[in-house]
Amino acid sequence: MKNFALMGAAGYIAPRHMKAIKATDNNLIAALDKNDSVGIIDSYFPNASFFTEYERFDRHIDKLKRDGKKVDYISICTPNYLHDSHIRFALRQNADAICEKPLVHNPWNIDALQQIEDETERKIYNILQLRHHKSILELKEKISKSTDNKMYDIDLTYITSRGKWYHSSWKGAVEKSGGVATNIGVHFFDMLIWIFGEVKLNVVHLYQQNKASGFLQLENARVRWYLSIDYNDIPKAIKEKGQRTFRSITVEGEEIEFSRGFTELHTESYKNILKGKGFGLSHARPSIQTVYTIRNTKSIGRRGDYHPLMKNINY
Repeated sequence: MKNFALMGAAGYIAPRHMKAIKATDNNLIAALDKNDSVGIIDSYFPNASFFTEYERFDRHIDKLKRDGKKVDYISICTPNYLHDSHIRFALRQNADAICEKPLVHNPWNIDALQQIEDETERKIYNILQLRHHKSILELKEKISKSTDNKMYDIDLTYITSRGKWYHSSWKGAVEKSGGVATNIGVHFFDMLIWIFGEVKLNVVHLYQQNKASGFLQLENARVRWYLSIDYNDIPKAIKEKGQRTFRSITVEGEEIEFSRGFTELHTESYKNILKGKGFGLSHARPSIQTVYTIRNTKSIGRRGDYHPLMKNINY
């Protein structure tokens, strides 16, 4: 049984990590969050020590190590801009880090983390959960077995409605979240690059606070993508069902069904990490480079090969 600590226990994604730690027969012994709405811990690890102050959490983890009850893994579910610092903290505590996406904001942050990983001989793992999704694995297998060197046409659409609170939180600040393409899109870009090869061309058609769109030329695919947190972008038929999220990936006009099966992907990720087969810095780099480029490229509007939803945009 391995000992875990968790940073960001009050966040949306933290329960999936708690569930994964429990499902893999391991123990959460300490958790941290500046907010104390963490009753969910009782469902998994009621005996875990909890802290609202980083300094006390730091001291507790260090004391555990000195008392021979070292933390083996630190799971990081904190806001995006804190990931780099908290990964460093984990490695300084002689623990491996398991971090939510995006791992960091910038490619050079990965270079610095690689140095620390080498110095400490600890590992940094990134949760890239779509790589474990059944439909995505089937698609990857299908593409890898193809012998016709086909260039695939892909449309990626992900609209996940967010209320006014979003823009008042850290997620609405580009310097903290990385912006909408980074915050909600990085794992989709990772998945597409994983299947269809490295980015050859990265064009941005639209980049606003609540939506972004562009075109990626990959080794084996042309990808038109559209990401949004604007409820007005939800298709009418989806709205009529009372739903606020719309996911769609079409490959050569054929829909890839991946709207289900998300809840167990963190557990699958943990199983692989515990076997030493998790996704590390080299796996995270391509998507981090992609979203960094998107964030720092001037948008060109409706020019070239743009996503169909761009037709609805008023400039």
